[in-house]
Amino acid sequence: MSTSEHTHTADHAEEHGETMTKSKIWKVFFILCFITCIEFIIALWLVPIGISGHKLPVNIANPVYIILTLLKAFYIVAYFMHLKFEKLGLQLALTVSFIFIIYFIALMLIEGSYIHLHMPKQ
Repeated sequence: MSTSEHTHTADHAEEHGETMTKSKIWKVFFILCFITCIEFIIALWLVPIGISGHKLPVNIANPVYIILTLLKAFYIVAYFMHLKFEKLGLQLALTVSFIFIIYFIALMLIEGSYIHLHMPKQ
């Protein structure tokens, strides 16, 4: 990339307030580290494997893992892949597509056992 192209790209980003400063990058980094630490605390301390006296039941811990993982995915996609700085149309297109993919995966998992439960064995 030539210097003029780099300057033009930087000027365009600054016009729309779309700059990623070092402080924003570090802020997102520490948020991701904090979420990861929470996940490790849950996995290694609150839900110990092999010990009968669970402090946090697995049926509660799994949704918490999923929510924390989706939160981490949001920060990675929004800031490090710069989706937060894109136009609303692109954000909506990607978000709606992602929601439908998750929805279809959930439907396949739910309906996948239907055949085995309701079809007679031959």
